[in-house]
This record gives sequence, structure tokens and C-alpha cells, in this order.
Amino acid sequence: MTVLAIDTSNAVLGVALTDGETVLGEYMTNLKKNHSVRVMPAIQQILAECGVKPGELEKVVVAKGPGSYTGVRIGVTIAKTLAWSLQIPLVGISSLQIMAAVGRYFDGMVSPLFDARRGQIYTGLYRYMNGQLETVINDCNILASDWANTLKEYNQPVLVVGNDFAIHKETFQTVLADQMVQASFTEYNPRPSELAKLGMNQPGEDIHRFVPNYIRLVEAEAKWLESHNKD
Repeated sequence: MTVLAIDTSNAVLGVALTDGETVLGEYMTNLKKNHSVRVMPAIQQILAECGVKPGELEKVVVAKGPGSYTGVRIGVTIAKTLAWSLQIPLVGISSLQIMAAVGRYFDGMVSPLFDARRGQIYTGLYRYMNGQLETVINDCNILASDWANTLKEYNQPVLVVGNDFAIHKETFQTVLADQMVQASFTEYNPRPSELAKLGMNQPGEDIHRFVPNYIRLVEAEAKWLESHNKD
């Protein structure tokens, strides 16, 4: 099965093309540049260089969030459009789950994270069991300090991964001490080939009903709801 994977949910832009268990090509950057003008050229380039025509694609897998509201929308919109126009299945995978995949050979829990400002993070808790990535705690939006205390209760080694880890490193070190294992900086970027792997055997979703998973409302939406609930 030929799979196109797309991730624009955060600062990292990732596109991968896989054929069965072979990674044909992978494009990834970690730059503060506009994904909206870069992702389609990246897709076109990887297809052209791998000699794959759009009509030969058999599935599209996209990072569905959480992350940057704009970034998530860009990736999901492009993925839905491609899947609909090519009449192929669309699969959405958690942006955090992609990062957790680096813990494949780690004996313990894996906690990927993105910064969510004001001391908060987007995170979840995962682990590998019999070679399969399992969710221990669903993705959530939580204060980093509260999350660190939650992890401490498991009394197990926790691999923490993510480009935003440095922002909250002191909090985690203070609470978890030796229980925390910091991933190498070379493992911080979510790899689009892992995204393809996670989604290649998942059933397709209803394209028209498929929506991103923001976890929390955009600030403007939250303020609007708050103001109208007072009426």
C-alpha cells in the first residue's frame, strides 16, 4: 500500500511516502515558516522524486492535532482534499502519538509534549506493549506542574520528548528527578514516516465529518462562548 503522510500540526513540517514497509521518501524541516506555502511543493517534490503519481496513492494519513490551530487546519484541509479527490481512505493520527513512537525500545512510559503557553502543555502518556504503541492517558491540555505530579504517581521511568521540553525542563526535573529520562534532541522532531506507519493499517474515516482535534478551543472562541453564556 502506498501511503502519503502529512504533518503540519506544529513547527515541524513533515511529509513522507511509504510503500508497504519501505520508506520511499521523507521530507522534514523545523522552521518558523508558513506551512501553507510550503507543504504542497513538498508533497509535489517527494512524489516526483520517488516516481509516484497522485493517482497511485492508496491512503492519506494526517496529523490531526493537537498543536498550532492554523498548522493543524492546513494539514487536515490538504489531506481531506487529496483523499476526496483521489477517492482514497483518510486516516487521522494524534500529533503527540507520532512523537511517542520514538520510545519503541524504551522500558517505561513515554510522554510527548508541545508547549501550550501560560505554563500549560499538550501531552499524553503512552507505552509499548508487545511491540504496539498503547495509550495510557489520552491527549490533554494541562499545567506542566500538574502533569509532572501525575507522572510521578506511576513510579516508572518516563521518557519525555518534544522540541518544547526545554521550556518545562526545570518543572519536570524538580518533580520527577531520576524517574525522568530526556530523549535526545535528534528525536524531538515527529517523523512523518512514523505517522505513515501508525496510520497505514487503520480504517479510513468519514472524510466529510473528519475534523482536527484541537483539545481546547481557540482563545477567541472561548471568549465568545464565555461572553454569551453570561447573557
